[in-house]
Amino acid sequence: MILNCNKFLLFIVPPDRFVWAKGRESEQIKPIGDSIINLSLKLITPMAIKNEDPKRSRSRLIGNILLLVGVGLFIFNIFAPQLLSNQIPRVPYSLFIHQVQENMVARAYIGQDQIRYQLRSGSPDRQGEVISTTPIFDLELPKLLEEHKVEFAAAPPQGNNWFGTLLSWVIPPLIFVGIFQLFNRGGAPGGLQISKSKAKVYVQGDAPKILFADVAGVDEAKAELEEIVQFLKTPERYTSLGARIPKGVLLVGPPGTGKTLLAKAVAGEAGVPFFSISGSEFVELFVGVGSARVRDLFEQAKKQSPCIVFIDELDAIGKSRSSGGFYGGNDEREQTLNQLLTEMDGFGADGKTVIVLAATNRPESLDPALLRPGRFDRQVLVDRPDKIGREAILKIHARKVTLDPSVDLAVIAARTSGFAGADLANLINEGALLAARAGRSSVMMADLSEAIERVVAGLEKKSRVLNENEKRIVAYHEVGHAIVGALSPSSGKVEKISIVPRGMAALGYTLQMPQEDRFLMSKEDMEAQIATLLGGRSAEEIVFGSITTGAANDLQRATEMAEKMVTSYGMSKVLGPLAYQQQQNGFLGGMSNQRPVSPQTAELIDQEIKQIVEAGHQKALAILHANRELLESLATKLLDSEVIEGETLHHFLSQIKSA
Repeated sequence: MILNCNKFLLFIVPPDRFVWAKGRESEQIKPIGDSIINLSLKLITPMAIKNEDPKRSRSRLIGNILLLVGVGLFIFNIFAPQLLSNQIPRVPYSLFIHQVQENMVARAYIGQDQIRYQLRSGSPDRQGEVISTTPIFDLELPKLLEEHKVEFAAAPPQGNNWFGTLLSWVIPPLIFVGIFQLFNRGGAPGGLQISKSKAKVYVQGDAPKILFADVAGVDEAKAELEEIVQFLKTPERYTSLGARIPKGVLLVGPPGTGKTLLAKAVAGEAGVPFFSISGSEFVELFVGVGSARVRDLFEQAKKQSPCIVFIDELDAIGKSRSSGGFYGGNDEREQTLNQLLTEMDGFGADGKTVIVLAATNRPESLDPALLRPGRFDRQVLVDRPDKIGREAILKIHARKVTLDPSVDLAVIAARTSGFAGADLANLINEGALLAARAGRSSVMMADLSEAIERVVAGLEKKSRVLNENEKRIVAYHEVGHAIVGALSPSSGKVEKISIVPRGMAALGYTLQMPQEDRFLMSKEDMEAQIATLLGGRSAEEIVFGSITTGAANDLQRATEMAEKMVTSYGMSKVLGPLAYQQQQNGFLGGMSNQRPVSPQTAELIDQEIKQIVEAGHQKALAILHANRELLESLATKLLDSEVIEGETLHHFLSQIKSA
């Protein structure tokens, strides 16, 4: 397996796990006066309410007392009759009929749910026992009672149960009072809080500020946002000329590049309240909740004007309404979007200064009405940093760890081409963890180098033991990559060869580090990369005369690169400068859509892809045949030490002959 840091880093580190900023861990959330009391109960950091209204506390206490009294009366009404009244014995209906036939029953009261009867007594001074039974549908019962001279009548109606009637009027209102108190426990007036905004509010105070000095690697984006800060500080400088500040600024870029941090830095520099909310927090199960939360958010923002409202992951509610091939609809997310469009049109009409910052890594999916001037007037690209930017980011994160004087962050920045800010934060943290695991008092250069390999290739799997034959195959495979890659400087400098398994499937790897940031690749560069990818398989063919499954990933990447050359970059002489694929998302690396082509064109595409890959295969075979002795000596050295790097590796690679 060959690793090229310039191309394959974006899939190793999860996005937005780390952000580079000084003092972010100690941020606090505080309320601003009484207007922020209406925030939801589900805030990550609760907002303390210092001055609680005594009238509201008294009404809540009275409601709780009424609820408890009502529940007590309800329970008393259910169980009191059973506890206080005399229990009448109950017998089967068959026994009742038998006692009637035996002339043992004196009188009976027949009800719909119960028959209560009294037995005859032996003396007139003593009353007979009263017994009850459950009736069944029996039309012959009156005749039977008459034949045996039993007095019978319908059961007398029960007396007026005024207590039960009173409870039937009192209990339902008390239940509603209890539900009201349950949902109103957060302290907000107005009952249910489901329509309240979930925005977290950051204010300047005890918490450390995040400033532009804490953000590095995005100088162009900072320059664009500094104008927003100057307007919030000195608005008369712009209004005197008749200029107006953009109502909305959209930050677009790959994950982990610091879009959220930039928004906080704008608020920190301007010294204004900062409302932060994610787009997914607007939409809930109930219809109309999203639009209600949008209205509540902007109402709170107007009360704290001037302020900044930051909506992260705007694509969660701002997707184009024409997606799916049809227009219109009554979707909850669409209603939320419509309300957002309305608020962004009207919140500046009353002179309130509310600036909306939003972030997304899917700008192509946003609704055109959201991107028009007057809503999001300006789009700011927050891209991955270059070498100088990466070094500045590393210096910010290095403030929190103890670095050895031998550590050269410029070298680390050169080796991490394509890393985003979150990747670099993870890199410094991994280096500190490795140093702590080894018991060192400071982070060494070796720790950061190992951290790069952990981020790129994964953890070492020393427990995965290979037999001797598999070790030889992996050793020759990786040496083949290294020899062919050393003659392709555009792919990066070969820094390390290892047959120690890493990650989920890699049994060995060849590490190539780019020496500079590159933004263009020529046809020759891509053909050289394909040859490098096929160097491992070619070495297996030369040495063992057979091939294994170890080159599966190399073949897949070589085929994908050749396919892009033909269908996306127009590098085929047969097909000409035509593009047969359309990239959907440049930031998330989404799938490409292929144009419908004729069978003849599809066959030509397949032939061109095969020709490019086969040409790279033949080039790799020629290079390895010309360096057969070096292949054997380098593989033998690798089998002995398992890892070759540094001066030893450079000495071997300096002996390579061109094919």
